[in-house]
Amino acid sequence: MTAFARQDTQEDWGTLTCEIRTVNHRYLEPSFRLPEALRDLENSFREQLRKQLRRGKVDVALRLQANESATQGFEIDEEVASAVNEAANHINRMLDNPAHISALDILRWPGVLASTEQDFGPAREAAGALFERTVSELVTVREREGERLRPLFEDRLTTMGERVTEVRERMPELIRAQEEHLKNRFEQAKVELDPDRVAQEMVMLAQKSDVAEELDRLEAHITEVSDTLQSDDAIGRRLDFLMQELNREANTLSSKSIDARVTRAAVDLKVLIEQMREQVQNLE
Repeated sequence: MTAFARQDTQEDWGTLTCEIRTVNHRYLEPSFRLPEALRDLENSFREQLRKQLRRGKVDVALRLQANESATQGFEIDEEVASAVNEAANHINRMLDNPAHISALDILRWPGVLASTEQDFGPAREAAGALFERTVSELVTVREREGERLRPLFEDRLTTMGERVTEVRERMPELIRAQEEHLKNRFEQAKVELDPDRVAQEMVMLAQKSDVAEELDRLEAHITEVSDTLQSDDAIGRRLDFLMQELNREANTLSSKSIDARVTRAAVDLKVLIEQMREQVQNLE
């Protein structure tokens, strides 16, 4: 489901900002962009996502901006610097044309200048809490979006139920019409009506045009989709499966159609199923 959440926190050591974006995907596929100093948090973040989300392509971006007072500094090893200076002066006294040694020359000597590493412990702890808040906001956004989609599904399920009922109510009339049409064809061809042959043709016609099972399964699947939408659990994958089953029955109904109105109803069903299938990708 497409969603976005952003949270930040500011402390003495600096500012952390966490952004999470999600788009439709059949499975859960997270990716992370973390500061190098906080890279070791990725595994724990990944586990937290698995507990909260079931599917979607998830992009997590965490940015750290350290305060100047907390940034990296330098320390000078005065003993090493003094030793380097004395050694340089000693060599200069031995030379006819001594060269002047500058402070920068001494600083460049290995071991004289050492960098002090910033303590990222406080930032690491804050990042964990910040990520948890951002994921919580993301889940809330996705839940609100899911609730907005519920009426769309319910409207289409109602329309599908009406189409199934229309076909079911019309089938006896259509069968009788087909039987009359078959008899008229025999009469127009001036073929002597063999009662056994007519009965056999009627049975074959009834078997070919019998869609009671398809209608029963369509109604069952519609009810199952409606019940699934009421669940508080992750329902996306289950609805994926139900959309496939609904589409299979609608295709069978269309292939068995003996009337343009039944064909039209089957087409309407497939259109409604496709509209729902597209939106199912937006559900957890």
